[in-house]
Amino acid sequence: MIKHEEADNQGTFYFDRDGERLAKMTYSRTTPTLVIIDHTEVSDVLKGQGMGRQLLDALATWARETGTKAMATCPYALAQFRKDESIRDIFAG
Repeated sequence: MIKHEEADNQGTFYFDRDGERLAKMTYSRTTPTLVIIDHTEVSDVLKGQGMGRQLLDALATWARETGTKAMATCPYALAQFRKDESIRDIFAG
């Protein structure tokens, strides 16, 4: 299950197993309605299992529920926004 935390304008969507964080997507909040996704990291034990996309999908669901838009400096997230129209509704370009 993907979890989410945010404090001091920094947020993380993450997956952990047995107390070990195995995947994360981090962002910085620039305004009350805009975040910038800056990093995605997935442990080797989860590589190739779609975990990066699960993190982005969780962020997209959250963004829609909260009226938040996202930009990306993270190469992974930026590539996903460019190739998948289903999440472009939250993309602020």
